[in-house]
Amino acid sequence: MPPSRFTHDDPPASVLREDEIEYGFIGKSKMTREELIGLISGDAKFLNQRDDIAEYIGTLQAGEGLPESTIREGYTRFKAEKNAQELAAIAGKHGLTPAALEAFVDGILDRMIFDGGQLGDLLAPLALGWKARTQAELALMADLVPLLTKRAGGRDILGLSAYEQ
Repeated sequence: MPPSRFTHDDPPASVLREDEIEYGFIGKSKMTREELIGLISGDAKFLNQRDDIAEYIGTLQAGEGLPESTIREGYTRFKAEKNAQELAAIAGKHGLTPAALEAFVDGILDRMIFDGGQLGDLLAPLALGWKARTQAELALMADLVPLLTKRAGGRDILGLSAYEQ
C-alpha cells in the first residue's frame, strides 16, 4: 500500500519536521522557520526587521498549530517588549527613568525631529554642570542614535545628524 498523502488543508502535526511550524493562513500550511520568517518579513510594516523576526520565530514551539494572526500579534508584542527592555537598559545606564526616556524617544519619533532642548530637559534631573551634562548628552546619544535610526525605519530624523558618527 503506498504511503498516504496529506492535503494542504489538513496536515497532521505528526508530519511536521522538527524545524517546521504549522500555522493557519488559508486553511492550514506547514513551513520551516526560515519560510515563516520570510512570510512575516515580507510584510511592508515589518521591513528591515528580519533579525528580530528570526529571534521571535525561534521562541515558537515547533509543531504547534498557530493562526497567522496569532503569529503576527505575538511578534508585535515581542517587539514592544524588546523595545521597552532596550530603553530600560539605556535609561538605567544613564541614570534616567525609563518612562522619561520613553517619552523623549516617542516625542522624537512622533515628530521625526530631534530637539536638543528636550535632551537638556531630559538630563536636568541629574543636576550636572555644563561639562558633565555635555558628556552625558554625548554618551546618551551614542546609545540612542542607533535605536532611533532603527525605529525610524529608514526615514530621516531632522537634527539627529549632529550626533551621528
